[in-house]
Amino acid sequence: MLDSADESAHQPADQTTSASPSRRVAPFIVLAVAAVVAGLLWILIGAKTGESDSADSPLLGRPAPVVKTTTLDGKPFDLQRRKGSWVVFNFFNSTCVPCVQEHPELLKFADEQAKLTDGAEFYTVVWDDSHGAVQKFFADNGGTWPILTDEDASISVAFGVAKVPETWIIDPNGFVVQRLIGGTTDDQLTRLIAQAKAG
Repeated sequence: MLDSADESAHQPADQTTSASPSRRVAPFIVLAVAAVVAGLLWILIGAKTGESDSADSPLLGRPAPVVKTTTLDGKPFDLQRRKGSWVVFNFFNSTCVPCVQEHPELLKFADEQAKLTDGAEFYTVVWDDSHGAVQKFFADNGGTWPILTDEDASISVAFGVAKVPETWIIDPNGFVVQRLIGGTTDDQLTRLIAQAKAG
C-alpha cells in the first residue's frame, strides 16, 4: 500500500497553476519579432536619401552611347542634338524605393539648373515600367522635365544599367563624365557638375 507521499508523487500536476515553459516564452517571442519588424519598417520609412556611389564604367571619358527615342508625350529625342549642353540622365522605376526617396532631391536639382544660363538639362529614362505608372507618379509627386521611353531597353543596355536608380552626367562635348549608382542628391549632382566644369 502506497503512503501519502507516494500518492502525491503520482498525481498529475495542476494545469491551472503550472503552465509549460513554451507557453510562458511564446508571448515574449511574438513581442520581440513584432518589435524587430516595426523597427525595420521605421528605418525604411524614415530613411533619408544618401549620396550615391561613383562607379567605374568603360564609358567614362568616352562619347556617350547613341540615344534616339521619344519622350513619354511623344516628342522625338536625340542625344546628339543636345551637344553644347550638360545632360543628366536618371534611370527610374516608379516601384523602386530609392527612386521614390531621391525624387524630392531631383526636383530641387532640376529647378535650380533651369534657373542657370548654363544649367544642366535633366531627363528621366524609364526603366522597365509602364507609361501609366510613370505618368501617375509624376502627376502625384511633381517633375516637369522630359521623360524618355526605353521600350526595348536599348538605352539601359548601352549604358550598362542593371538596377535603378542610376544617374549619368554627360558633358557638352557628348562625353560621359560621371556614373552614380543608388539614390543621389541635389548637392551631389551640383558639386559633381561644378567639378567637371572646373576641369
